[in-house]
Amino acid sequence: MLENPRSPRVRAVAKLSKRAARQETGLFLLEGPQAAREALAWAPGTVLELYGTPTALEKHADVREAAEEAGVDLQFTTEAVLDAMADTVTPQGIVAVARQAPTALKDILAGEPRLIAICEEVRDPGNLGTIIRAADAAGADAVILTGRTVDPYNPKVVRSTTGSLFHVPVAVDLELAHVVERIHDAGLRVVAADVDGDDFVASRDRLAEPTAWLFGNEARGLDEAALSHADQALRLPIYGRAESLNLATAASVCLYETAFAQRAG
Repeated sequence: MLENPRSPRVRAVAKLSKRAARQETGLFLLEGPQAAREALAWAPGTVLELYGTPTALEKHADVREAAEEAGVDLQFTTEAVLDAMADTVTPQGIVAVARQAPTALKDILAGEPRLIAICEEVRDPGNLGTIIRAADAAGADAVILTGRTVDPYNPKVVRSTTGSLFHVPVAVDLELAHVVERIHDAGLRVVAADVDGDDFVASRDRLAEPTAWLFGNEARGLDEAALSHADQALRLPIYGRAESLNLATAASVCLYETAFAQRAG
């Protein structure tokens, strides 16, 4: 059992909460039984190490059994060690280390996608995680991250996806102009979500076509250069007194409306 919170192994795991360590190692941190469960179910080959207290691994026996079946290095720890490893205050007794496995753009487009979310300069981890989760729920084919969008393997992003990071392909570190060119070649329209765009309701009929939604920064939205790559910009109506919609909420509406349109009939 790992008992020393200051041991090199514990410190190495804890460092994965920092981007520099994730970039250097190509690894990332999973916290809690649900994240470990989803990773082991959908991407077992990426999970390298599983740490847990005896109590947690007894309570979540399915996680322990899945790890053993996948040949994952399983290590019992004390509560103090788990607390030292985790980014959260309450990791629920289980932490795992996994290998980053982003999907190449060419592989996404080879699958003849009909619904894609592009995130350009999305900086808030909670927003990105929620967009990935919404894209998964709406049946989107992929999420593509461009510009200086937050690292999808940031612990806060991983937690916010509640496992969807392992369900939907995610491409990272791409340049928007290149992505749009390739998406156009694949036969998809690029539609930007923008407060100065055309009326969403009046343009809903075209959402049945293969569509890539383009979402921008939480504070600034999409700049002129980014908007120039879109085939159309649409704005969601505000019927009440709200000043605006949160980015992740707006993205969820856009993705679901498109999913409804594409599945109608």
